[in-house]
Amino acid sequence: MTTDRKTVLCWSSGKDSAWALHVLRQQGTEVVGLLTTTNAEFDRVAMHAVRTELLRAQAAAAELPLIEVPLPYPCSNSEYESRMSTAVAALRDQNVTQMAFGDLFLEDVRRYREERLQPVGIIPLFPLWGSNTRTLAREMVTAGLRAHLTCVDPQQLDPSFVGRAFDESLLADLPPGVDPCGERGEFHTFAHAGPMFRSPIPITPGPTVNRDGFCFADLLLPIQ
Repeated sequence: MTTDRKTVLCWSSGKDSAWALHVLRQQGTEVVGLLTTTNAEFDRVAMHAVRTELLRAQAAAAELPLIEVPLPYPCSNSEYESRMSTAVAALRDQNVTQMAFGDLFLEDVRRYREERLQPVGIIPLFPLWGSNTRTLAREMVTAGLRAHLTCVDPQQLDPSFVGRAFDESLLADLPPGVDPCGERGEFHTFAHAGPMFRSPIPITPGPTVNRDGFCFADLLLPIQ
C-alpha cells in the first residue's frame, strides 16, 4: 500500500534495519532518511561499533540522507533521550510523520519506542514485527543480503563467531537458545550488500578486540 507519509528509518547499520528498509520500499512506504546514533568519542556507530565512514557508505548505497545523532561516551540514558528527542522534534518539523524500526519481538523495546514517539505525534512502524526469526534469517540470506558479525556478547555466544559472515553456515552453527537474528543482543551485524543497496559496499576485515565486556570485529573500507 502506498502512502504519502514521510518515514525515517532508525538505522543501526545491521541486517535487521537493512531488511526493514527493503520491506518498507516493497510496501510503497516513502523512506526519506536513516537515523543513527554515533559514538562521538570513537567516531563509530553507538552499539555496533562500525566506523562512521562505513555507515555513510551504507547511506550512499541506499541512496538516502543520513541523520547522525552524536552521543558522548559514556552516555547516560537521560542524555541519550535528550539528544534523541531533539532529533525527533527536528524531523517532525520537517514533516516526517512516521518512524520505522527493525525490531522483531521484544515487547519492552517496542513499548519504549511507542511511548517516546507518542508525545510528538510521530507514528511508529515495525515492518518486521512478529516474524519467525529462523525463517526471516534464511529469507535475508536467500535474497542476497550480506552481513558480517561486528559484535558478540560472549555471555550469550562464543567469541569465535565475531567477524563471521551472516550466512547459511553461520545459521547452522548457532547453538540452541541463540536467536538466529540476534534479537536478544547475542550479536550485531554490519550489512554490506543486498536488495536495499544500489551496489555492494566493499569491506576488508580488521582486528578483533575485547572491550566493555563485548567482542568486536573491526571492518575497513579498502584503501584507494
